[in-house]
Amino acid sequence: MEKRKGVKVIHTILPYFILALAIFMTLLPVFSMILTSLKTQREIMSSGDFFPNSVSFENYIKTIQKSNFLVYIRNSLMVAITVSVVSTVFAILGGYALSRYRNKVKGLKAYTTFLLVLQMFPVVQLIIPLYLNFQRVGITNTRLSVIVAYLTFTLPLNIWMMQSFFDGIPIEMEESGRIDGCGRFQTLVLLVAPVAGPGIASVGIFAFNYCWNEYLIGSLLLKRDGLRTLTIGLQNFMQENTTDWGSLMAASTMSLIPVLIFLIFMQKNIVSGMTAGAVKG
Repeated sequence: MEKRKGVKVIHTILPYFILALAIFMTLLPVFSMILTSLKTQREIMSSGDFFPNSVSFENYIKTIQKSNFLVYIRNSLMVAITVSVVSTVFAILGGYALSRYRNKVKGLKAYTTFLLVLQMFPVVQLIIPLYLNFQRVGITNTRLSVIVAYLTFTLPLNIWMMQSFFDGIPIEMEESGRIDGCGRFQTLVLLVAPVAGPGIASVGIFAFNYCWNEYLIGSLLLKRDGLRTLTIGLQNFMQENTTDWGSLMAASTMSLIPVLIFLIFMQKNIVSGMTAGAVKG
């Protein structure tokens, strides 16, 4: 009997132990980066200790003073927030139209499949056509060019995701709103959109993270230092400070702070959005 209890306890604890170990191994490089950024340059080069002997913020001060790091963060925030808002709005409208009209309007079912097919094309294949088109209209080396490019790559998946969320919302809810005198747009804004809140948050998070982490498109379209986003600025900073590990770790840590704050506030919507989108009503 005691043996069975022992086996049961092991089976109960083991999954949590493995999960905790996996989380620790995943976060260990991040902790190392943060702690290294808090060491002095002399301590980094002379000591192998994991924790700093004394906390120092000189690497952060040096990084801010000798680079345009704050400008890069501002540019990334401007681009990411703009793309997130615009992509989310169009995803709501497009996803609602596909959900409610794809069986009524000829060709919308095929368009839904087409949205998924678009995700199969590598970004590299589309960069040159995008660049040539932007060059013709004269918007290369501007924030508008990367905003339009990022919208091109985030909208198809966002529309498809929102369609999945709207499919899970009963049509009877809209019919009750129509009986009360609401128009189609009012029904969408006042009744359907609040219920699809987790889905809306999910597509906004996806668009924000894509813009924040994207490097290839930004490096091609943004050549002026004052317009560069964080990923491009961080790459240039690494090339210029290859031996200054303290400044490199400080720059990497600062690049994580905005997106971590964003994800902390949106974590409830991430979980509920992942589960709600998997259920069809």
